[in-house]
Amino acid sequence: MEKSLYFDLIKKNFPKLILAITEKLNDVNQTQLSYMFKNLLTQTYSVDGRWASLTGQYTRGAADVVAMDSPLPLKRRDALSKASGELPKMGMELFLNEKQMSDIDTLLAQGFDENTIIAKIFEDTPRVIAGIWERIELMFLQGLSTGVALVDGDTEKNGDNVGTGVRVDYGYLNKNKFGVKNLWEGNAATAKTLDDIGRVVKQAEDDGNIIIGAYTDQYTLDNLNASEQVRQQFAFLQGFVGDKIPVLDNTQTNRVMSSRYNFPFTIVNRTVKTEKNGVQTNVTPWKKGTIVFVCDRQVGSLVWSRLAEMNHPVQGVNYQTVDQYLLVSKFRENRPSLREYTTSQARVVPVISNVDRIYVLDTKTVQE
Repeated sequence: MEKSLYFDLIKKNFPKLILAITEKLNDVNQTQLSYMFKNLLTQTYSVDGRWASLTGQYTRGAADVVAMDSPLPLKRRDALSKASGELPKMGMELFLNEKQMSDIDTLLAQGFDENTIIAKIFEDTPRVIAGIWERIELMFLQGLSTGVALVDGDTEKNGDNVGTGVRVDYGYLNKNKFGVKNLWEGNAATAKTLDDIGRVVKQAEDDGNIIIGAYTDQYTLDNLNASEQVRQQFAFLQGFVGDKIPVLDNTQTNRVMSSRYNFPFTIVNRTVKTEKNGVQTNVTPWKKGTIVFVCDRQVGSLVWSRLAEMNHPVQGVNYQTVDQYLLVSKFRENRPSLREYTTSQARVVPVISNVDRIYVLDTKTVQE
């Protein structure tokens, strides 16, 4: 690594541009992309570079009434389990080639305004920041909908990652995983959609938990919208009597859910673009047909640790950090031709905790 050809311009503008880029990427109205992990996870620092999640299967039991001066009865202690692992490293890099650098040199020589030149130099910076966030979002949505966040390694032919494979198992409880009485897809008249959801709600109540929200994809909501049970319930709420009840929309179905169960459905409609061996692929991380019911507004932590390069910066490299854990750097190298690199790195992983307060309904699996 060597000092950038535009070191002074970068040093002058890097901090304020990183702030502006981060604010723009976080602005849902501008980017039209939201990051659920930013809303549902609490950022947590790991000193030893490992993540851990303790799960306690707690039950509420009444105390015994005993006579004065008598011994207290001994009760069974609830189970405690632990999921843990080492924080993986993720990163990406982009570069300006010789032609692009020549164009910047021409702009400098012709005395173009600084803003135009800065835009060219920092063109790759938003992409490398968003690249880290996109991978975290992919892992989080996959993990929330399945209980396991899986990143393929180089050996996977159809994988979406270049590098080391990672498997993060959050330890979802089997008793909190449900199937349906009848498949929802194509069975609007016979699917027991409200009965299936009711079983999940009943299990949560038996556990002493209160479901406050549910996350699912549009495919599942389409099946709910068409369901005879949901349509009949909506007609009842509207005071409508008749045989021909049209297919509902998302708002109408959510009205039924809020009235019957006191929580709404949130649609997860997210695609993440990955690249491997020059081939870009659209990945849908949410497991199709799955509803995840939660009892907490935040479901876990975004666990991070410091990178080695944060503690031992390379001389001449321009650095900036985003959200404490994401390191952006700009430098020059000759490998084999002259290039200006922009890179991002992070040691971070989304961790879902309190899994005893998360319930999953798979509408594509029949449960006896």
